[in-house]
Amino acid sequence: MPDIGPLELIIVLVIALLVLGPKRLPGLGKQLGTGMREFKDSITGKDKDDEAAVTKPKLDAAPAEPAPEVAPAAQPVAAEPRADEPRADA
Repeated sequence: MPDIGPLELIIVLVIALLVLGPKRLPGLGKQLGTGMREFKDSITGKDKDDEAAVTKPKLDAAPAEPAPEVAPAAQPVAAEPRADEPRADA
């Protein structure tokens, strides 16, 4: 079986770019990567359900201790007279 080096890969990528165009090439790469990942997972026996069970926390488990509620401190706001109202001192 022949060895594929960096020069051969560059030639293949240039030909693919000429045939498919720059707009469709990233989508094709994404589809190829997804297909390879699914193939590898099917060979190793992994499943998306297995990964979801590991990464998602259980919803029925309650938190150990609820966080205390803290009310924000109220700060007085100084009322300034509007420009159209007469001043009391004038």
